[in-house]
Amino acid sequence: ANAYELPPLPYAYDALEPSIDKATMEFHHDKHHLTYVTNINKALEGKDQPPLVELQKTAIQSGPAFRNSGGGAYNHNFFWLEMAPKGKGGSPSAKLAKAIDEAFGSMDDFKAKFAAAGAPGARFGSGWVWLVVGKDNKLAITSTPNQDNPLMEGVEGTPGIPILGCDVWEHAYYLKYQYRRPDYIKAWWDVVNWNQVSAWYEDALGGKAPTADSSSAAAALVGSRGQPEVKGKPAFGLKFNFEAQFGS
Repeated sequence: ANAYELPPLPYAYDALEPSIDKATMEFHHDKHHLTYVTNINKALEGKDQPPLVELQKTAIQSGPAFRNSGGGAYNHNFFWLEMAPKGKGGSPSAKLAKAIDEAFGSMDDFKAKFAAAGAPGARFGSGWVWLVVGKDNKLAITSTPNQDNPLMEGVEGTPGIPILGCDVWEHAYYLKYQYRRPDYIKAWWDVVNWNQVSAWYEDALGGKAPTADSSSAAAALVGSRGQPEVKGKPAFGLKFNFEAQFGS
């Protein structure tokens, strides 16, 4: 089976500034994310390697390598795709905006509740905050520790299909924000790729979870330029996939 690869970022390292600085993106993607990919490959060496999304359901029962490294690889693939340079990520679709209003009162109320779930007092230590589509197709906010995600059976919080997630591990923000996690979350809204989140919402209503793999990278390409190469591998297939999904 083919080993999992570290997908290239679908934008330049500095493309998310000032919300997320270049140095953080370099360390986060090239070091932290790579470690998760390397370790899940070691755990599955010589074995079948299904799409990462298929590992998530049984990750907790399968053991720490699957839960921590398999979860970390999937979560970070997801994270890069759901962001875009400021002003390039669009707005929530009318359908998603309506669902947010129905579930949380308003977009402002949603952002406040999401930020509260990610605050150090609510999610102590490392973890993620998520917007999920539950089995009833209703939206909910939840948070998970470490590299857990809402696709995992037995996960803490509300299970469901994630369509938006914020990494609140310190390595995601400490170089720029130090202990000020709420400031990081507030700035992060400026780089959310609502075009991608809205597409994932449509898929989730049909029961499909984001694959968040390299072939999906075109979804975060909206308006971006200068995709970097990672370990000599270009951002392959981005133009083809973008046209296939959205039309040329």
